[in-house]
Amino acid sequence: MTAIPGEFAPPARLLLGPGPSEVHPRVLRAMSAPLVGHLDPAFIAMMEDVKALLRFVFATGNTLTFPVSGTGSAGMEACIVNLVEPGDAVVVGVNGVFGTRMADVIERAGGVAVRVEAPWGRIVRPEQVEAALRNCRQPKLVALVHAETSTGAWQPLADAARLAHEHGALFLADCVTSLGGAPVEIDGWGIDAAYSGTQKCLSCPPGLAPVTFGPRALEVLHKRKTRVQSWYLDLTLLSQYWGEERVYHHTAPISMNYALREALRLVAEEGLEARFARHRKNHEALAAGLGALGLALAAEEGHRLPMLNAVTVPEGVDEAQVRTRLLAEHGIEIGGGLGPMKGRVWRIGLMGESSRRAHVLAVLAALEDALRAEGRRVSPGAALAAAQSVYAA
Repeated sequence: MTAIPGEFAPPARLLLGPGPSEVHPRVLRAMSAPLVGHLDPAFIAMMEDVKALLRFVFATGNTLTFPVSGTGSAGMEACIVNLVEPGDAVVVGVNGVFGTRMADVIERAGGVAVRVEAPWGRIVRPEQVEAALRNCRQPKLVALVHAETSTGAWQPLADAARLAHEHGALFLADCVTSLGGAPVEIDGWGIDAAYSGTQKCLSCPPGLAPVTFGPRALEVLHKRKTRVQSWYLDLTLLSQYWGEERVYHHTAPISMNYALREALRLVAEEGLEARFARHRKNHEALAAGLGALGLALAAEEGHRLPMLNAVTVPEGVDEAQVRTRLLAEHGIEIGGGLGPMKGRVWRIGLMGESSRRAHVLAVLAALEDALRAEGRRVSPGAALAAAQSVYAA
């Protein structure tokens, strides 16, 4: 007979990697509330709260704004398979893992991915987007990653959205890591469709993918010549469940929607501007402390994310060993690099609840200890002093 394992007791961790982020106790309590049916009037009323709060965070009046049941990658796939038909040309920025993934999903949907490449850690320039649009017959869509989690690069969107519209195309934004931690102006920037995830700056467990579709995107969706490739992610069906009809589509993850509602309430209580300022300040303090340790940020200067910091690993330092030491000796999780940046960077996330002064100081102290163990000369306390000077200012 197979032995029955004991109750799982997760170790205490400070989550400062690329996701998930720390979760507020109120969100965890919300997840433990009793279940109701996914068509219960009480749950349906709660769905309206979630939609309204998501419109607030996305800065949009889009009616079709709701969480897809799945992680951020499900949001990516939902947006692409609903807007792209076989043969459609899509201009997609590729400067990291998630731009690469978008191109892959576009091709799986039968579209033609027109890749606009930039070195990892740098942004895609508007002139590159414009050149690709000029050389593309009837572009259907332009797609960019706002916050490239694999590199820490912060991509401007407004100019690219304007260029897309000038060439008769829609504009799609990946806001998985940026939503709730930096300005995302769906209506103000002319973004036609966007998606995000719950486990980054919204500080909710992973499992839902907020999406929003504007009027131009909905017009394209309703004029499709072919059926949406995915039944589960077909927004013409999902909108009937999240809209006024409440037609059964699938059993929504009840507890995750409880959690998302509470996480969004926390965002609204703090206020978007205050939340963005908190992320900026903690990023600046971390960057100052890293500089005192002789460490540099890998992303392009002037385009560095406040919530995801890619840190260049110094020559002679064992990248994986430092992460192992932080986890084993300090209980702190940070991330390693992906793709061409594997072994070359650490990724330190200061997202949502993880973006706290105490956490910045904790990871700097732990890094100082780990670098010293690697044989690096570091000035004791210099990193903490540099960070504290930012907070004092």
